[in-house]
Amino acid sequence: MTDRMSDAGLTTYTPAPDKLRVWDPLVRVFHWGLVAAFTVAWLSAEELSTLHEIAGYVVAGLVAFRIIWGLIGSRYARFAQFLKGPRATIAYIGDMLRGRERRYLGHNPAGAAMVLALLLSLSGTALTGWLIEEPGRVAMLPDLPQVVAPAWADGDGGYGENGERGEEALEELHEVFANLMLLLVALHVGGVVLASVRHRENLALAMVTGDKRAPAPGDIA
Repeated sequence: MTDRMSDAGLTTYTPAPDKLRVWDPLVRVFHWGLVAAFTVAWLSAEELSTLHEIAGYVVAGLVAFRIIWGLIGSRYARFAQFLKGPRATIAYIGDMLRGRERRYLGHNPAGAAMVLALLLSLSGTALTGWLIEEPGRVAMLPDLPQVVAPAWADGDGGYGENGERGEEALEELHEVFANLMLLLVALHVGGVVLASVRHRENLALAMVTGDKRAPAPGDIA
């Protein structure tokens, strides 16, 4: 195998003739790093607050990286390559239900919608967690919805009943985002398993090696 430069400027190897490099190393590091960081954050939420906060910052950093990489990264990492409109996504889901969906080399429309949902949910989880860590930070975000940003300070400039209610609202919203993440993760894993069976391809392994089966006639590359 010979080394070459990918379109993202990353050194990779030339895969076997029946394989194609789809996921660049940074996408793969992001994916599994996010799995690890979110798992640590979830498991440490009740007892290990310092570890929970560190994991939360790692999640936030990974999400920020993925947004940037989705704009300037390699072909299959870019949002412009895989994000589709609602009509295309609904049509693809309909094809899935009928068992006739086409194979996509990158993210299929349903997977693309899931990527967007996961990034939004993770962003909400990280933001609310950051606000909870220091309640005074909510003052930096004056346009937050009223349920998230009630009056933090009482009439004397301290944190009174309103502040406590505001903190409780943030904690509840943080839990909603975290629980939503669990639901999305379950749907994501289910989708990966379904697509792997339907297209006879181990998609989890592909996110480790970066390689997928070369496109056949009818596949969308």
